[in-house]
Amino acid sequence: MTLNRYFQTFAILAILLMTSLPASSQDDTFMLREDDRVRGNQQAPVTILEYSDYTCGYCEKFFEETWPLIDSEYIKTGKVRLIYRDFPRAVSGPSVDTAMAARCAGEQGQYWTMHDRLFSSNRKYSSAQIQQQAEDLRLNVRQFSECVQAERFMESIYRDRMEGGTIGVRGTPHFILFLTKNPKAGQFLVIPGAFPFDVFQEHIEKLLGQASTQPSSGDL
Repeated sequence: MTLNRYFQTFAILAILLMTSLPASSQDDTFMLREDDRVRGNQQAPVTILEYSDYTCGYCEKFFEETWPLIDSEYIKTGKVRLIYRDFPRAVSGPSVDTAMAARCAGEQGQYWTMHDRLFSSNRKYSSAQIQQQAEDLRLNVRQFSECVQAERFMESIYRDRMEGGTIGVRGTPHFILFLTKNPKAGQFLVIPGAFPFDVFQEHIEKLLGQASTQPSSGDL
């Protein structure tokens, strides 16, 4: 990152600190956005909101060990959907570079594919290695590189980061589970770490039980 970009990043952080963000996980305004990156059935009754970092060892552990079970049991069956938010642990370097790579791949409809490849890359996050990932995905490499070099999504990445910190995220991965159609109608269940599948299962089943008692016309 150049010196100018370094100061620009801190300027973004300063601006975001002054914006209106939720004071706690009991404020549901942060939960649903029009630009969310959603995995699974948009109408799934339960949402898992994940704050994560591609370079985090525990995040990788979750992706390799717990995520496949959640995916097969709940995502692919339409019961749960996942929203991914970036929570880079540093203001520059691989934590930000990988988040940027996934977002830029998303411009070409390959967000989740790049997401999965980054978590499966054995922590190979150099610029050349990320470029190779783009080539392997058959992206328009020129467009991808321009997006990465321009740091096009820097502000939105750090908005995720600052928002997460404001609602109590202190490390990654961090998960918040809630009812999709009407978050206020149920509990906000927090899983602060890469816990085993059975912990997620217990929380998901609890919310699915609550969802079954809610009116089908609940507001989004």
